[in-house]
Amino acid sequence: MNNIGKAIKISDKVYWVGAVDWTVRDFHGYQTSRGTTYNAYLIMADKITLVDTVKAPFKDELLSRISSVVNPSEIDYIISNHSEMDHSGCLPEMIEIIKPEKVFASAMGQKALESHFRIGSKITPVKTGDSVSLGNMNISFIETKMLHWPDSMVSYLKEEQILFSQDGFGMHLAVDRIFDDENSWDIIEEETEKYFANILMPYSNLILKLLASLKEMNLPIKLVAPDHGPIWRSNFGKIAGLYGKWSEHRPVPRAIVVYDTMWNSTALMAKAVGEGLRETGIEFKILPMGQSHRSDVATEVLRSSAMIVGSPTLNNNIFPTMADVLTYIKGLRPANMIGASFGSYGWSGESVGLLNDFLKSMEIEVVGEGVKAKYVPTEADLKACFEQGKLVGEKLKAKIGK
Repeated sequence: MNNIGKAIKISDKVYWVGAVDWTVRDFHGYQTSRGTTYNAYLIMADKITLVDTVKAPFKDELLSRISSVVNPSEIDYIISNHSEMDHSGCLPEMIEIIKPEKVFASAMGQKALESHFRIGSKITPVKTGDSVSLGNMNISFIETKMLHWPDSMVSYLKEEQILFSQDGFGMHLAVDRIFDDENSWDIIEEETEKYFANILMPYSNLILKLLASLKEMNLPIKLVAPDHGPIWRSNFGKIAGLYGKWSEHRPVPRAIVVYDTMWNSTALMAKAVGEGLRETGIEFKILPMGQSHRSDVATEVLRSSAMIVGSPTLNNNIFPTMADVLTYIKGLRPANMIGASFGSYGWSGESVGLLNDFLKSMEIEVVGEGVKAKYVPTEADLKACFEQGKLVGEKLKAKIGK
């Protein structure tokens, strides 16, 4: 076995034994510009336990880190908190290598692992409230269905006061220092927000319920150990507060203008819309999709309460980049937003109507009918765009004032 890396001790009896992926730049269409980690944890209890595994190509790194503490064959239990392949990819091989007494997952996790790898018969299902004795320690389970898969659960190691939170409270960030307070807070906050926007935003109501449940259980927590990014030991309270804020998505005085353009006509309209927003004092950002990534738009959506979208008409349709980003944002189900549309055309002009249909399908309140400009926008067209931006800004201020 190659000596790829050593375990990092995170508490008296627990080690981080995961893998760092410095190269990944795309995760299901989400741009991971700073890489990621696939975290796994080794509990050195009487019953030695491995919490989660890693993405299949990183199996040797996982084994190397485990072997720096104990022979992998001495592991008694494996816990699979989440069956997504970046955490279970090498689970079948690890089961063959380790030959554990038991492998634990939620009931839905058992079904998912059967579908992925045909190993459901090797899995012992657990549910919320169940606890497993590790001899001198106890680990209990809380199902977190649809955070963000049906199988998801978290595990709590009572004696070490560690919450293994799978994808919850994580981020895509490759690090050489494993704890949150060893890294730049600005980067930590930025990547956590981006992760929430692109992965967890559709499940905001469930997140609010989970936060309430954790508060009600009043678990003493020293560390929160997610499956991606740094381990929380200093700033979990701060990030839990941000999770609550992001999940509520209350109206704020901020808008985004998202557009693409063929011959600069729609770009001129976007600038005019922005000037109208400026007139109302609303903070705004303009995102040209020729130079912007859909995952950054998702983060801006999380920060905003209005989205104004623009597209030229191409082949009786909207521009491909706009179809891409709106399809992506629709799946993230942003809440409490208003919107409007604009676009240029040559002879048919369907884009504005199609953009409005997109917004309505996302349950975004559409302001006005949209602004169309034939070929190059006239002064009257640009004035209409200005007024549209102003109308959205005033509507947003009124909504905030309610």
